Amino acid sequence: MKGVVAGLVMVLSALAGFRPGKTARAVPAIYVLGDSSLDVGNNNYLPGNSVPRANKPFHGVDFPGPGGPRPTGRFSNGYNVADFIAKNLGFEGSPPAYLSLKAHRRLIGTALLRGVSYASAGAGILDSTGAGNNIPLSKQVQYFHSTRAAMEAKLGSAVVSDLLAESFFLIGIGSNDLIQFAMAQQAKNKSTTQSDVATLYGSLISNYSATITDLYMMGARKIGIINVGLSGCIPMVRAHDATGACNDGTNELAAGFNGALESFLADLAPRLPGLACSLADGFAHRQALIADPQAQGFVNATSACCGSGRLGGEARCLPTSNLCGDRGGYVYWDWVHATQRAAEMAAEAFFHDPAQFTMPLTFKHLAEKKGADLME
Repeated sequence: MKGVVAGLVMVLSALAGFRPGKTARAVPAIYVLGDSSLDVGNNNYLPGNSVPRANKPFHGVDFPGPGGPRPTGRFSNGYNVADFIAKNLGFEGSPPAYLSLKAHRRLIGTALLRGVSYASAGAGILDSTGAGNNIPLSKQVQYFHSTRAAMEAKLGSAVVSDLLAESFFLIGIGSNDLIQFAMAQQAKNKSTTQSDVATLYGSLISNYSATITDLYMMGARKIGIINVGLSGCIPMVRAHDATGACNDGTNELAAGFNGALESFLADLAPRLPGLACSLADGFAHRQALIADPQAQGFVNATSACCGSGRLGGEARCLPTSNLCGDRGGYVYWDWVHATQRAAEMAAEAFFHDPAQFTMPLTFKHLAEKKGADLME
């Protein structure tokens, strides 16, 4: 596959009348699966009043991409972490949302030249998480399967196999599963047992295993995974504490799952020859940031910039919400999600920091791995 990336870019660009930019791309395409932390607009195309969407102000108030400031479907004042990971890989931003590409009949060309985002706000590793109001992980994988089939129909299986082996797959999901579990336990007024948690983790890891195995069988070889974040410290959770403190139980639930995910990935690699995975520790990065926000130039690491009620954490970001003036000084954009600046810092850490936030290699080094070596 010597020179496969350069050759593919030339062939595909000619087919689409596309001229590559001056920035060299580390990979030919990016494929994104996950939840609202990575969603760039898929949920805008889902029916139903209960679907979580970021298609109204003040979302996108600082969006720096094409079209200027506007709501784009990102749960952010601007870009999200998927955008900054893509920028670090040499792209202008995250690949477009799958449902948007389908609606505008641009799926195949974009999938070949840039990639696709299947991420959906509210999605979980389990189909039952937020059922009916998102694209669950299993369906995101199905959508990738159909995308791959369309790509092969256009250029043939050999070319597409080479393309996918060189491409970067990004996955970030799991927080919604844990939050729904914790809320269900509270609603039942039931003490969570170790057996309950072990059963949950087992189901989540089993589904994660099926996802990565399916992607591998379809040609993925470089997979960057972001673990579950510090969900016990989001404004939505803090707002329910009398002192505005983090919820240790929620954080412990997330930390336990992250440990299980790390162990699973270590055991998985030997069973899938050529697979290279990098695990980014979003939990630890956010923990370090809010422990000393001033050191990173933040002035507020507890409240939502756009929200209402206590700590801005009692309702989602709406056109009627209170909006902070210094968006760059806040860690949290709304009651759950990071600001553009916090997302950028996380992506930079996943790419360039030492083993403190990524293992066994940074996203940068994962992207630099060659498909020819991975396919052996």
